[in-house]
Amino acid sequence: MADEPKTLHLTDPKAMRALAHETRIRLLGELRIRGPQTVGILSDVTGEAVGSVSYHLGKLAEHGFVVEAPELARNRRERWWRAAHARTNWEPVELLDDPERRLASDLLRRAFLQRYVARFEAYLDAEASLDPAWVRGTTSSDNFLHLTPDELVELRRELSELGERWQARSNPDRPDARTVTLIWQAYRGPQ
Repeated sequence: MADEPKTLHLTDPKAMRALAHETRIRLLGELRIRGPQTVGILSDVTGEAVGSVSYHLGKLAEHGFVVEAPELARNRRERWWRAAHARTNWEPVELLDDPERRLASDLLRRAFLQRYVARFEAYLDAEASLDPAWVRGTTSSDNFLHLTPDELVELRRELSELGERWQARSNPDRPDARTVTLIWQAYRGPQ
């Protein structure tokens, strides 16, 4: 992964449609969060059947989202997989003039939205059982701003920089560190 860029910039509508699947999004997320894993480990973590995990990893590999990690295998039968990139992004504005790419982008964003909702619902289900120290830091909020298009671009840049700063500070090896999800959205609201 050291030779791979950290971010995969998507423009191919076929790759977008391939990723826009609940199981594939989850598998890619698990590989990014927990590191390289076998099909069996991913099956245990996600609750998906081994055959299903194998199929979806193949589709992810076909489009460059995951790669095999043969150096981790203890024998020829064992197959390890890793995320090919730390992040995936795409620019909706780049896709506006191409109906196929615009539709694929919309499909992918809706799939991610469903994943975000499912993850937050799982958190809400577990919140009462968490240490209050973790609940104290939890936040959900929204602000309604009156911005120009240039100001919205500036806000996007600042939010990205904030996320990158905290990502750089992130270290899973600290004893008290746990995975924390950071999601933000900024968009022109309906009138």
